[in-house]
Amino acid sequence: MKSEYIGSSFEDFLREEGLYEEVEAAAIKKVIACMIEQTMQERHVSKTDMARRMGTSRTQLDRLLDPAYPSVTLATIAKAASALGKKISISFGDIAPANT
Repeated sequence: MKSEYIGSSFEDFLREEGLYEEVEAAAIKKVIACMIEQTMQERHVSKTDMARRMGTSRTQLDRLLDPAYPSVTLATIAKAASALGKKISISFGDIAPANT
């Protein structure tokens, strides 16, 4: 490990390595997949029924629910939310200043 990283945050390290946005996007995708799956379980909606409600295939639904599959469109997420009687909400927050 480079000595320049000692004492810095993991977030700082990711930014310096140019990985922050990629890691953040993967984390957001995982949260979305978990939220959809949890809502499906709470409402007793099977994967087959969910795919039917979304007008898509089980394979496409499995991709949506796979935290490691990054290429999911906002339209697909909106369809999933609607199929569960939900809506999506997006907000932007300020980036915390880097530690100095």
